[in-house]
Amino acid sequence: MSDNQNSTDLTKQGGQELDRFQDPGIPAHKSRMADRDPQAAKRAEMQVVILFTISIIGTIGMLVAFFALPEDTSIAGIRMANLIIGLGLAFALLGIGLAAVHWAKTLMSDHEHVDERHAQRSSDAVRAEAVQALTEGAEDSGIARRGVLKGAVVTALALFPLAIAVPLVAEVGGDWNVSKFRHTLWKPKMRLALDPSGRPIKAEDVTIGSAFHVIPDVPEEVRNSHEWISEKAKAIVLMVRLDPRDLKEAPDRKDWSYDGIVAYSKVCTHVGCPVALYEQQTHHLLCPCHQSTFDVADGAKVVFGPAKRPLPQLPITVDDEGYLVAQSDFHEPVGPSYWERLK
Repeated sequence: MSDNQNSTDLTKQGGQELDRFQDPGIPAHKSRMADRDPQAAKRAEMQVVILFTISIIGTIGMLVAFFALPEDTSIAGIRMANLIIGLGLAFALLGIGLAAVHWAKTLMSDHEHVDERHAQRSSDAVRAEAVQALTEGAEDSGIARRGVLKGAVVTALALFPLAIAVPLVAEVGGDWNVSKFRHTLWKPKMRLALDPSGRPIKAEDVTIGSAFHVIPDVPEEVRNSHEWISEKAKAIVLMVRLDPRDLKEAPDRKDWSYDGIVAYSKVCTHVGCPVALYEQQTHHLLCPCHQSTFDVADGAKVVFGPAKRPLPQLPITVDDEGYLVAQSDFHEPVGPSYWERLK
């Protein structure tokens, strides 16, 4: 039987076409265990309280971790802090969500009601009935006569916003010294090293078309310092080697590359994401966050996307042993533009 024939049969009754379907009405109400057994209702109430308590503990744990964890900028320390704070937030949100669902399914009224459509502005009598219905609904939820449950939900909902507000307030009061972006760890004659191994790179190891993720070759004590992560984040570089005939270099930058090897900051000039997707055939460098695209063969100029200026170039050369080294720091601040700059 076709769909059209099924539809025709459904709209006919006794050989006559129907202009509307018969209202099947509301199915018979099925009572829940908590409706029939006071002990079951009490158990459900305690389960909801426990879930709200988990949320309270999660929020308090997150706040304690945020303020009490020792400052450790090593990768392991950052991962551990993020894990503990993230777990606190997870339990805070999960506790509230599960408690609300369990409360609604086991304790709140589950009777279905039908409201006929009416004008948008109800009469005063209907509005009074609506207020009465809300009052009865609040009574149905049992929160007024369940003191422990009321205390748990109020405490959980009151504490949870702190898990979001406290880190935001702490961030507002953080370090706003943007002048630090004017300089990085790069210094004259500092070797270019592979990220993350830290092995210095020789020019002969860089073949045409290859791309290297580069960091400064700094002493071991610098790598073990608390400032290393933030300083490394500013100094990261992507280095590629092109056929020298493909390079379009400004007259004042012709000595910034070495035999087709060029190095540019990996920090996108849009919002600071790491630019690391290199397309060998087009010489294009793509930022994965917002698709800003830079032409490595032409001074890393923007060819697509929201970025407004080229990637800063790191002037490089080689030392007496054939290792690639920086001629100087970047000649302009790395990363996104900010209010103290013209662009």
